[in-house]
Amino acid sequence: MAHPRRFRFGIQLATAPSAAEWKALARKAEDLGYSTLFMPDHFGDQLAPAPALATAAAATTELRIGALVFDNDYRHPLVLAKELATLDLLSDGRLEVGLGAGWMRSDYDESGIAYDAPATRVDRFEEGLQVIKGLLGPDPVTFEGDHYTITGHQGLPKPVQATPPVLIGGGMKRMLSIAGRHADIVGINPTIPNGAIDADAARNGLAEATDEKIGWVRAAAGDRYDDLEINLLNFACIVTDDRASMIESFAPAFGMSPAELSAMPHALVGSVDELCEQLEERRDRFDASYVVVQGDALDTFAPVVARLSGN
Repeated sequence: MAHPRRFRFGIQLATAPSAAEWKALARKAEDLGYSTLFMPDHFGDQLAPAPALATAAAATTELRIGALVFDNDYRHPLVLAKELATLDLLSDGRLEVGLGAGWMRSDYDESGIAYDAPATRVDRFEEGLQVIKGLLGPDPVTFEGDHYTITGHQGLPKPVQATPPVLIGGGMKRMLSIAGRHADIVGINPTIPNGAIDADAARNGLAEATDEKIGWVRAAAGDRYDDLEINLLNFACIVTDDRASMIESFAPAFGMSPAELSAMPHALVGSVDELCEQLEERRDRFDASYVVVQGDALDTFAPVVARLSGN
């Protein structure tokens, strides 16, 4: 069945100073109509995603949970599959399985985990994806690859959802092609060539580059493309009645012209009416109906969530 492309919204949160405040954030996100609470998966100033997501789920009743995205290199896929199945079980089936190949150079440098060439990281990710999807399914898994070997492992507990939706995020052709073939939700991202969010990454998130990325997903997905949900993560969301001035002032910091920033699908700038228009235009152009904003926009973006959710 083709995906209806109805809008839904996620909020990416990272930390809180206490359990009470983290639970309150999760409840607030649910009350404001956000579909999903996402967390990053890095080694800096953030809560560890698995226990924090479980806590958020326990504090809410409908809010979905997930990571944008779990880095395949940080956990053996058998270990991650067990954590994912447990999260789905403890949330009564509200997990979205966000997976990626890893990109943040500082995480690797600080931990001593090898920052291998992109091709090697994606090779390892593709094997890990097969292992995780297998272990979340009903049957024992035996797998032998170049990076992982699994022998007759049942994978328990089993998730509540028969097939928890898999979200794969990426910006390069190979990752987006894997996503087109295997994901339920495809996160269209800038590439991060320098291992950090910088001007080079921002320029790779321009509208024309996103057109090309959607084309890669479509080509790889074939007949299943219409069933996919397309996700866009926004790195900036500024609600303002003076869009033109804000665009003018921020564009140089991203190394782009005001016109380029205005059309960039990973930034939202404008009034509530203007943001709604931008999102509808992006859905028309990129099929992107699943929109995620950063935690600093939790309150200011809420009127857009209220107006567009389910439309």
